[in-house]
Amino acid sequence: MGRLSSNVRRIACFACGAAHDPTVLNTLCTACGLPLEVELDLPRAPLSAVVSDESSLWRYAAVLPVPRSEAVSLTEGWTPLLQVGDRVWIKDESRNPTGSFKARGMTMAVSAARLLGARRLVAPSAGNAAGALAAYGARAGIPVRVAMPQDTPRPFVEECRNYGAEVVLVEGTISDAGRWLAEHRDEDDFDVSTLKEPFRVEGKKTMGYELFEQFGGILPNVVIYPTGGGTGLVGMWKAWNEMETMGWIDGRRPRLVSVQAEGCAPVVAAFESGSETTVPWKDPHTAAYGLRVPGPIGGFLCLRAIRETGGTAVAVPEDALWEAAHRLSASSGIDVCPEGGAAWAAFERLRDSGWIGPDDRVVVFNTGTGLKYR
Repeated sequence: MGRLSSNVRRIACFACGAAHDPTVLNTLCTACGLPLEVELDLPRAPLSAVVSDESSLWRYAAVLPVPRSEAVSLTEGWTPLLQVGDRVWIKDESRNPTGSFKARGMTMAVSAARLLGARRLVAPSAGNAAGALAAYGARAGIPVRVAMPQDTPRPFVEECRNYGAEVVLVEGTISDAGRWLAEHRDEDDFDVSTLKEPFRVEGKKTMGYELFEQFGGILPNVVIYPTGGGTGLVGMWKAWNEMETMGWIDGRRPRLVSVQAEGCAPVVAAFESGSETTVPWKDPHTAAYGLRVPGPIGGFLCLRAIRETGGTAVAVPEDALWEAAHRLSASSGIDVCPEGGAAWAAFERLRDSGWIGPDDRVVVFNTGTGLKYR
């Protein structure tokens, strides 16, 4: 087994602050059962002294918890920022390995898991996370088992099998898939589910770093993000807090917008009710499978990030997200997934209502390729 980067100060609970041993495989907090975060010793140095010229997310190795020499990489991240209107850009995550933003989290999670001695990697998934885990597990030489809902589109399932992963199809949702894995767990299994280990968020936070660099050392005013488990939302929020610590930005942040489907909107419901935690969504349904997460374990963190940045949460009707995905693809040439369509529909609604002003710089995330849904 190896060691994490020397900049790792400790691993602590997001909720209660309890410290955990960074030299072993950690999942949830042993004190309260909530997600853990990696706390880093950050350099007080300018961007130019921290970032390398590598064309992947590993350009930010100085602020990542895994040494670059230990990376399990398929050249992920550093995705294009494409302007599609006046002061509106698409961050196109479909350009990542396996066609989605999930590559960012899995490169970090699998790298750390291999470094710390994991023998088999398991996770439930609605689709894209399973494909990414299967690919990075194959790259690392670690066996993978994924559990997915029975109605997951076949391209997601066959992708995992193509990378050599064991695939189990379960009736119900991603929550049911997670329960199946828990019931069939053996001692070799390390669970890399969303926010059930502390490193996927470290890979996702690089989206926040990239936006800062791609906008020439400033941040946009609004970031619109389709939210299932919410790791990317939490990751960008963490990145901007780190940037302030390093002296790159002040206390101002982009307003974060969490977008969900009307058929599964636990974050939106909690935001609108003023709650600090989400409640599991009954009878979740949407064909934007990445948004069909009825009980996100990091829901309280999503709500904290939205409120601390002055953001909001929007639920989009099923027909509207598909129509928006097609409209954006046809007008831009970008391969838009239904989750990206939901984000675009939310942008149009917020712009028309005046919540987004004419002087706001806006980034809308397209989190993956739409081809796997067809």
